[in-house]
Amino acid sequence: QAQLVESGGGLVQAGGSLRLSCAASGRAFSTYAMGWFRQAPGKEREFVAVVSWSGITRYAASVKGRFTISRDNAKNTVYLQMNSLKPEDTAVYYCAADVWGPGSETPGQYDFWGQGTQVTISS
Repeated sequence: QAQLVESGGGLVQAGGSLRLSCAASGRAFSTYAMGWFRQAPGKEREFVAVVSWSGITRYAASVKGRFTISRDNAKNTVYLQMNSLKPEDTAVYYCAADVWGPGSETPGQYDFWGQGTQVTISS
């Protein structure tokens, strides 16, 4: 069982930056693929980025080149650095752990979820 706690959300102007953090409990963190997803009002939850247990990363086309996912296994933490933010990035951002897989773009493949952190980008 893993517990995930996101932090770092907030309100910023378009063009600004935020760094989200997701702290995980448990000793098996280094073996999990960790993903970030987001959900805007009235929309489905969508994939943002994933980092495998070995550090391989993958991004949604809408954020590639602007967002960077990273992990620090010594701190049981995964990060999402978000630069050049746009109003359409406004959403609740969730981190998730894929215990058995290599990391998927499908929310249903993930085993544990955080409670989410609100990111609001003003124009």
